[in-house]
Amino acid sequence: MDHVSAPELAAWLADPSRPRPLLLDVREGWEFDTCHIDGATLMPMNTIPARIDDLDEDAAIVCICHHGARSMQVAAFLERNGFARVSNLTGGVHAWALQVDGAMPKY
Repeated sequence: MDHVSAPELAAWLADPSRPRPLLLDVREGWEFDTCHIDGATLMPMNTIPARIDDLDEDAAIVCICHHGARSMQVAAFLERNGFARVSNLTGGVHAWALQVDGAMPKY
């Protein structure tokens, strides 16, 4: 699995020449409601095994959580299940709030 920093992800999302990845937010609904990266798709970690068929194996996927631990577990799970283009957002939305979007609520 690849690891992407918040500034690297921001640059990726801002680059029109690069296809946009699926931003897979694996936190709970209340966390997503508190803050999330624009365009992210909520799929709580505990629902991933049942919803894995909803994901495109060939798509670039960036897994996101609060600090990066849960998303790293989901990214590893996806890789074990045949997903080849999976990245983990290092530091999660907390790093995004600190390094990219200072207006994003922190919790």
